[in-house]
Amino acid sequence: MKCPFCYEENTRVIDSRPAEDGSSIRRRRQCDACGKRFTTYEKVETIPLIVIKKDKVREAYDRSKIESGVVKSCHKRPVSIDQIETCVDEIENEIFNKELREIESTEIGEIVMDKIKNLDAVAYVRFASVYREFKDVNTFMDELKKILN
Repeated sequence: MKCPFCYEENTRVIDSRPAEDGSSIRRRRQCDACGKRFTTYEKVETIPLIVIKKDKVREAYDRSKIESGVVKSCHKRPVSIDQIETCVDEIENEIFNKELREIESTEIGEIVMDKIKNLDAVAYVRFASVYREFKDVNTFMDELKKILN
């Protein structure tokens, strides 16, 4: 690791501990040449997840899109922000536990619907109506029958 002050390559670690968020290691270093100290952080390198949209366009996974969909579905429902956050965490865990580099947006949608169903029935129907693009009342009724059974 190069010293940010004198750019010497010989530095040594004098202290190492987990960072506050627990997702990285904080290292205090000291330069052998100038004696100045500095901090570095070491994180696990993750492979970005690519989402394949319905029109076959590929884009990077974005948690905020899932959060937005769940929040909109739960609008004016007796669901707390903590419950929504837990639901989104569960959705994200299921997605990443598949250990795929690419995932279809339809597969993500199915996971979201499955998790929202346990959160709130009205939120589920709201999400399903947008996600499944109900064309008529009969399609909507079929989805309601699935919940009632």
